[in-house]
Amino acid sequence: MKVLLLSDNHGYWDAGILKHVEWADEVWHAGDWLNLALHDQIFKLGKPVRGVFGNVDGTDVKGWYKLHNKFTIDGIKFWITHIGGKPGKYNPKLIQSLVKNPPDVFICGHSHILMVKKDPHLNMMYMNPGACGLHGFHLVRTAIRFQIVNSQLTALEIVEWDKKCMNFDL
Repeated sequence: MKVLLLSDNHGYWDAGILKHVEWADEVWHAGDWLNLALHDQIFKLGKPVRGVFGNVDGTDVKGWYKLHNKFTIDGIKFWITHIGGKPGKYNPKLIQSLVKNPPDVFICGHSHILMVKKDPHLNMMYMNPGACGLHGFHLVRTAIRFQIVNSQLTALEIVEWDKKCMNFDL
């Protein structure tokens, strides 16, 4: 299964994002959609979406997505949420659940900072795809592509777009 992991598009989408949506079997989104424009474009391409809502999302997005999305694929336990923190500094509201029952892969957004890191204390992979939208302090728009093959995450790739290059397919 090929997965495109996005976050923090803040209402923005373009051909560069959709090119990677076309590559994916599923699209996962870690919140701050702002509206359903990108969601609708993904569905027009016939791709399933797993995601959560973020702190700027309204009732339209909350009608489709929950605060937390926990699921298992090919024996790998995933947990997606928007404000999750990072290794060594997780959201205090989540730390007890993370310690008691850590997923294999913990995914969050919110920070606009791309990070993929093994957390040795909780024995889980941490992933934050950064931000694929234009709003925020980040200088480069980012996402993550990976595959799930034989109960393993493989072929992890970072996708980057220059924030100044709107509607330009890099």
